[in-house]
Amino acid sequence: MPGNIRSVSVAWAVLVLCSRLSSTGAAPICTNGQAGCHVLSLANLFDRVIQHSARMHGISNDLHSKFREELTEVILKLLVAWRDPLWHFHQSMAHHHDFNNFSSNKALEMSDMVHELRKGVERVAEKMQMLGIISNSVSSQASPEALLPSDSAEWRLMKDYDLLYCFRRDSNKVQNYLKILKCRIVPEHGC
Repeated sequence: MPGNIRSVSVAWAVLVLCSRLSSTGAAPICTNGQAGCHVLSLANLFDRVIQHSARMHGISNDLHSKFREELTEVILKLLVAWRDPLWHFHQSMAHHHDFNNFSSNKALEMSDMVHELRKGVERVAEKMQMLGIISNSVSSQASPEALLPSDSAEWRLMKDYDLLYCFRRDSNKVQNYLKILKCRIVPEHGC
């Protein structure tokens, strides 16, 4: 008897869910213009909840794909945005007599590393596009000219210390965003 009660309660829960589904766009439970409603079969009820579940999965899949694209785009924008400031920082270090060659070389190394990292992330994005993980819109939006601020004079006015602080913060963001992106796309590889 407990098994029968459980079956009835599951069927009742499915029926309640389906009646809610019918008010949200699923086919109505009352069919053929009949005056009274009839109880659908368990198979029909399952069909309705499966259809609703498929729609829900489709929406979540669309959002998940959009998240990957936007995260890739943010990473590329951060890397492109640092191109000019780091070059100006290197120039500033090279012309300051207070700093030694070590500081100037480190500034140049940071600038080169950002350039190389951006190229690497662009390759990752191309591979993701080729595999159908993200759309082709990311690469068209990631062109350096489109992503750089129109007035780069403000970067020259930034104090070196502030620039280094901001770069350190953004480089940490890029690293974390890349880790998140990797875990979302290839979770079986160390996440």
